[in-house]
Amino acid sequence: MFAKRLGACEELFPNRAAIDWEKNLLRPEPNLPLNRIPSSQLGSELGRESSGSGTQLAPPTEAENHSRLIVWIHRLSILSFVFLCAVVGVLLVILPWRPEWTDNHLLAGSPQFQTFISQGFVRGLCSGLGVLDIWIGFWEAVHYHEDKRI
Repeated sequence: MFAKRLGACEELFPNRAAIDWEKNLLRPEPNLPLNRIPSSQLGSELGRESSGSGTQLAPPTEAENHSRLIVWIHRLSILSFVFLCAVVGVLLVILPWRPEWTDNHLLAGSPQFQTFISQGFVRGLCSGLGVLDIWIGFWEAVHYHEDKRI
């Protein structure tokens, strides 16, 4: 059964270097921290080839660095979008019910528009859009996921 699983892993990852699966899976202490594992096994534990004496790992390639940069840019853009949705949503929920909503110098020249803006259904509509905006921001935060790399 173990050989069957090993064969399936080799089919999924044909470019991966051969690893002594039995030695790595059947360690006497599987919860041993990495700094206590002998350096000869450390390279095979992490799945990368060791360079030189076996204590250092190979540096990441330029493609790995670029993909990490893209992932962090995506994370920061999602974070800024969620923050923007939360701020705009809170402003749209609170601001229509404040006196500054109707008593400002922008609406002083148009009393008809000021009357329209001060009606309850317009204020409720703006507050509803604020709640919707907050919902969109938190939905994006909760449903954020990254593609799994193979």
